[in-house]
Amino acid sequence: MTPDADANLVEADRISAILGSCQVRVLVIGAVALAAHRYIRATLDIDLGVNVAVREMKGLEERLRTEGYVTVLHEPDGDDPLGGVIDVCGASGLIQIVNFGDRFPAVIQDAFEGEVILVRPDLTLRVVPLPQLVVLKLYAGGVKSLADIVELLRRNPEADLQEIGKVCRKYRLRGWNRVLAELEQGL
Repeated sequence: MTPDADANLVEADRISAILGSCQVRVLVIGAVALAAHRYIRATLDIDLGVNVAVREMKGLEERLRTEGYVTVLHEPDGDDPLGGVIDVCGASGLIQIVNFGDRFPAVIQDAFEGEVILVRPDLTLRVVPLPQLVVLKLYAGGVKSLADIVELLRRNPEADLQEIGKVCRKYRLRGWNRVLAELEQGL
């Protein structure tokens, strides 16, 4: 993960609390969420998924700066599947705030209705539930995301594939059948 993964998780928890004070709910996504769902792979950052209007990202970046963070806002262009990303750089590592607002807000909203999984019992960071994690990986697209989904599902054999497929179809995402085919080949 990072040179100081524990410190970076604590920092991400603090950032989540700051965003919470701005009425922004946060979910852990990306490689840390994969690890929480039994698939550990290398990462250099912590990704926090949010759902805000794109125009609000500048205000969130400014708020984090007032709290002493070094930040860089990557605003989306018209073709960007994300609603902007804020890089928060610190001594313990990189934390990225990934916005799905104005692009794919339903997945983050629905994730808050799912199972509550905390990164660690001593932190308030909440992990995206497995079905929405699969959806986010399908949304990201590409061979690496497909490989992540397949390995994630192999490590969670009790996962309800029919339910996950239903969630993927709800968002009209392509690729679920390819995931199933890859899983079949690996058996």
